[in-house]
Amino acid sequence: MKRKTSPVVLAGEAMRTRFEIVLADDRDPASLRAAGEEALAEIARVEQELSAFRPDSFLARVNAEAAEHPVLVDGVTFAFLARAGELAAAVDGAFDPTVGALTALLRRGASEAELAEAPVGFAKYVRLDAEARTVAFTTRGVRLDPGAIGKGWALDRAVEVLREAGVKHALLHGGTSSVVAMGEWPVAVQHPTDPDRRLARVKLRDQALGVSAIHGRAFRRGEERVGHVVDPRTGASVAHTLQAAVITDSATEADALSTAMLVLGRPIAGTDALIVSADGKRQATGLFRSRRPRAPGQDA
Repeated sequence: MKRKTSPVVLAGEAMRTRFEIVLADDRDPASLRAAGEEALAEIARVEQELSAFRPDSFLARVNAEAAEHPVLVDGVTFAFLARAGELAAAVDGAFDPTVGALTALLRRGASEAELAEAPVGFAKYVRLDAEARTVAFTTRGVRLDPGAIGKGWALDRAVEVLREAGVKHALLHGGTSSVVAMGEWPVAVQHPTDPDRRLARVKLRDQALGVSAIHGRAFRRGEERVGHVVDPRTGASVAHTLQAAVITDSATEADALSTAMLVLGRPIAGTDALIVSADGKRQATGLFRSRRPRAPGQDA
């Protein structure tokens, strides 16, 4: 009988987040570690491509130059932008990577009039040329910010690296809010305001979990302190929903849809979702519906 080996766990920092990979294949730990290290290196490469904060990233160059002329990008970056645009269209702009124009204005305390004029809307302001592999903006001031889906994209890329290395059973997460499972793994969704409580426990089977919440960073709007999640369609800070969680086939899609549902305050049709509103009410669909609600203070 072959002895079962202990999981190999690796971690690294990227995108201002701690990424962790747990590799549980019954194989040589050294080969697992090598595969995990290459997957972490892939996550670091995604940061180099897509960081909105690194001046040497592909995305920073696009933000700086695309209003002046079409910018040539590599195939992987182009594929990310194309997918981001598709997801924005699918949720009618409740998630939109051009929201970076709004968040940049909020960081510097812009007026309501300036916020109202922010060029937000992927379909309106971003032009992708698949044949030339270029990105162009139709006006000045457009700013792409991948936000949470940057983490999801990095995890999906890391999964591809692990698959190519023959890994079949692994769990990857970025800051616990973006999770992807290779094989079957039980995962829990934390309560948005009490990390010691669990809202639900589900089993992911070659699936991804995305969780978006309004807690965390905040901006000042005059005398008011507002949350960091902004509705791209209106510029309003989201306050009606505390948290949204969704299970899909990819981490990129899960992160986009959880962000959109946080903005919408409701599940998107056909998804496995869990929504917690500001008054504590829950809306659950699909895999989350089977989780019976518990009294406050109990685990789900």
